[in-house]
Amino acid sequence: MSDVEVKYTGPERVFSGVQPTGNLTLGNYLGAIKRFVPLQDEHECLYCVVDMHAITVWQDPAELARATREVTAAYIACGLDPKRAILFNQSKVHAHAELAWIFNCVARMGWMERMTQFKEKSGKHKERSSLGLFAYPALMAADILAYKATHVPVGEDQKQHVELSRDIAQKFNMDYGVQGFFPLPEPVIQGAATRVMSLRDGTKKMSKSDPSDMSRLNLTDDADLIAKKIRKAKTDPDDLPSDEDGLEGRGEARNLLNIYAALSDIPFGDAVRQFGGKQFRQLKEELTELTVAKLTPITDETRRLMSDTAEIDRILNDGAERASALAEPIMKEIRRIVGFV
Repeated sequence: MSDVEVKYTGPERVFSGVQPTGNLTLGNYLGAIKRFVPLQDEHECLYCVVDMHAITVWQDPAELARATREVTAAYIACGLDPKRAILFNQSKVHAHAELAWIFNCVARMGWMERMTQFKEKSGKHKERSSLGLFAYPALMAADILAYKATHVPVGEDQKQHVELSRDIAQKFNMDYGVQGFFPLPEPVIQGAATRVMSLRDGTKKMSKSDPSDMSRLNLTDDADLIAKKIRKAKTDPDDLPSDEDGLEGRGEARNLLNIYAALSDIPFGDAVRQFGGKQFRQLKEELTELTVAKLTPITDETRRLMSDTAEIDRILNDGAERASALAEPIMKEIRRIVGFV
């Protein structure tokens, strides 16, 4: 669908979220949370714990509640300030579910069937998947557009969902003759390690759901476990190349260098040149030292915050009230446009 449409002229606003399923990984940190922090100084930001998305597959209720609080604690431990950014969990703001239903009636079945994540998560047995898993992208569009968010910081793997949100926004605007009502949100994909790969297979994304814990670095891992996982990370027999062209077909080498660059806040090419001609052993040693130095303070602060869950709940409640105050005027106008009395 083309983007020929009356331009949205409202304020810029940032929205993104993380699912509270399993332990947060280095991929969640580098691909999303680390990049949320500087945006709070430049824009009005809403950062959500997307607990409604989590239940598209079965979740133990007690574990979901614990994980929702832990993601909130990790947000704060990574540098998000609840006074500058709005931190909340999705289920507390009813606009998400209400607008998702409207978007279910705007989006087309064919759009949903083409979504890569649905294909990956449903596998060969689509008929056994929940309707929520299939309709997930309409809820994601509602997450963004309930606030008329214009920018969505995401990892590379979520770009397709943001593009679908643009399609849904544009079709709503056209169907109801309200050109420019919804913005066409832009994915914000910047810096190194926007997609962190498995430590055991450089062709697969680092995932909380991978059966092997050795495939990922969790934000809860201690220094010894981080060292063990990096030491055992899959490599190849050749020395590291001195330029990026030499990484062709070497997914594991690219991944470790990518992680090093992101944690060091240096361009990827600089990391490649720094280790060019050296053995994996040296990269792993320096990467271990760097990872421990960067993650240990986050892990310690997350644990400290989790010792006072009442304070985390207070932050979530306050954030939900602030988010609802932004969403409700938009929802009131949407109801009028749709024809709800």
